[in-house]
Amino acid sequence: MAVALARKTLVHEWRRFLPAVMSVGFSGVLIIVQGALLLGIVGTNALPVTQSRADLWVGFPGTQSADLGRSIDAGAAAELLVDPRVLRVEPLLLGSGDWRGPRGGVSVTLIGIDTRPDGLGLAEAMPRSGRALLTEPATVLVDVADLDKLGTAIGGAAEINGQRVRVVGTTDGMRAMGGVNVVASLATVRTLDRSLAAAGDVTYYLAALRSPGAARAVKARFSQPETRKRFEVWTAEDLAGRSVRYWLLESGAGVGFIFATIVALLVGTLITSQTLTAAVAASTPQYATLRAIGVPFPKLRRIVVEQAAWVGAAGLALGLAGSLLAAALAYVNGIPFALGAGIMALSGGLVLSVALLAGVLALRRLRHADPAALLR
Repeated sequence: MAVALARKTLVHEWRRFLPAVMSVGFSGVLIIVQGALLLGIVGTNALPVTQSRADLWVGFPGTQSADLGRSIDAGAAAELLVDPRVLRVEPLLLGSGDWRGPRGGVSVTLIGIDTRPDGLGLAEAMPRSGRALLTEPATVLVDVADLDKLGTAIGGAAEINGQRVRVVGTTDGMRAMGGVNVVASLATVRTLDRSLAAAGDVTYYLAALRSPGAARAVKARFSQPETRKRFEVWTAEDLAGRSVRYWLLESGAGVGFIFATIVALLVGTLITSQTLTAAVAASTPQYATLRAIGVPFPKLRRIVVEQAAWVGAAGLALGLAGSLLAAALAYVNGIPFALGAGIMALSGGLVLSVALLAGVLALRRLRHADPAALLR
């Protein structure tokens, strides 16, 4: 009876509960969008991993994030190839530079890849034809979303670390936050960043396996203490996840976003609680009537909690719709926005919790639902 009455009250007096639905929906949009933006932004630091097709990554022991890699000895490639499960190994370089173009300077991250058509590095971010363009010395690719930021176009020229380069094409999905990712051949990156000039300097080795399912087993083989003193092996998922966790939990930006999300939860709880409390207060005569005809207080409490649950569900639906719209806008504008099933499920649970908590806080107004109030 209480459940049916709660629903009928919401339908009949929807204007009274609409502000609560709107506040829950706004909280949902705020939480989901902030979470997706946070994961999208920190995820840009793992783009060399997520945009490549390597099964295993080999780098400096203890590397905290993919973008913080340091040089390892070239002999690691030979050790990997001894394992019959490893099909091929190719190097990837990470360097840095100062871009000078028509719009001034900007810091860039140099990514050197194997330019063979079947190369593993950044295979998801560019077509094979783009890799072929990099075989010419001093040619680079930039993300299509960064062309305007750099003030250049395909065929345009600029300087990196004082050396002239030519933009011969674009990548897709390699937009970084703050700086710019510039992709070139291994030889070009060594020329542009003198700290990588030595032939033995390799930031990562990318390994393709004959059977991707053997990745964990191969990783375990090369994770012995004596091996890990020289290099460390990760699966692509492990290195990408490590990068996200580092920037999410150990950087100031990640902690700031988490704090802002907590504030959004508190604000949403307070606003929703106030609107539900106002709705309960306005319905005091009706609740008093129910008390007068013998409805016990626990059942009235159940009605309010049920109403809060329905308000939360309606607000969550509104919040998910708003978040999908935000995701579409972010995609059109090239903004990193990681709206996955996990963040939506977690945010949905938080939003429903906010609504239920607000309903519990609104229960104190039921104490005023005394049958004597009908005689005043």
